[in-house]
Amino acid sequence: MNMIEAINSAMDVMLARDSNVVVMGEDVGYFGGVFRATAGLQKKHGKTRVFDTPINECGIIGVAVGMGAYGLRPVPEIQFADYIYPGLDQLVSEAARIRYRSANDFVCPMTVRTPFGGGIFGGQTHSQSPESIMTHICGVKTVIPSNPYDAKGLLIAAIEDNDPVVFLEPKRIYNGPFSGYYDRPVEPWSKHAASAVPEDYYRIELGKAATVREGEAVTVLAYGTMVHVAKTVIEELNIDAEIIDLRTLLPLDIEAIEASVKKTGRCLIIHEATRTSGFGAELAALVQERCFYHLEAPVERVTGFDTPYPHSLEWAYFPGPVRIATALTKILKD
Repeated sequence: MNMIEAINSAMDVMLARDSNVVVMGEDVGYFGGVFRATAGLQKKHGKTRVFDTPINECGIIGVAVGMGAYGLRPVPEIQFADYIYPGLDQLVSEAARIRYRSANDFVCPMTVRTPFGGGIFGGQTHSQSPESIMTHICGVKTVIPSNPYDAKGLLIAAIEDNDPVVFLEPKRIYNGPFSGYYDRPVEPWSKHAASAVPEDYYRIELGKAATVREGEAVTVLAYGTMVHVAKTVIEELNIDAEIIDLRTLLPLDIEAIEASVKKTGRCLIIHEATRTSGFGAELAALVQERCFYHLEAPVERVTGFDTPYPHSLEWAYFPGPVRIATALTKILKD
């Protein structure tokens, strides 16, 4: 399966297993979603289980909050992460707080799916990476898969979770991993082991990072698309680097990060979102707090710039191979 098919399979499995699961969003029903992630689900499970909504993100998330409090497990889709902002009040003030403010009498088991990130010439309104905003909301879990196998297992775990989860899907790697070289042919997921996705139920526990590549010289922390870009650069430079795919930003597997950085003594953080107040800043602070006496060099970050995501200059903004290679060279010399 590619990542779209794996995500579709996860929802299909959960719709069949749990009658309380419903899928909702703009064009998710008959049309099957703008990226076809919900294709065929309405036909199989019915219009009361998989249904279209108005173009109203505040309403989509608000209704999902009520559904969750009532006992359902809604899986609302926000068509692009850039449009999640109108629903933030419902997500922050209602979904994230309902367990706390009700003294655990009510929970909100909703999973907000949304494609995020650039690399598809979507411009400033279809390329944003708002993950650091999501992690700032106490009470909301933030999940970002980097391959089809993880996408299905993590999405099933998110739907089964009794707290609200924002499930960010890196759309640049929906159909195949991305090396960071935009002028090279796209490789399909079928050439990679992570495309071997079981059709049946399985889950991957939230809050557990994955070691994508073991190494001794430097720890690279990444998630989503940037896992594959980092791996490409490291292999081209023949660096003995360890890559940690965070998979979930909140809860964060700080134990895996700490163990890796203490082993290597160096840390590079990569993400596509803007630099200032990006999640990389939180990671850098945690590494400094927990691994200060083991660090052989300052923690480095390679990120997007503090600008709107440009259309014509997309590949200058994107933290690609040249910028990552420069940072790795610097951190290994320090």
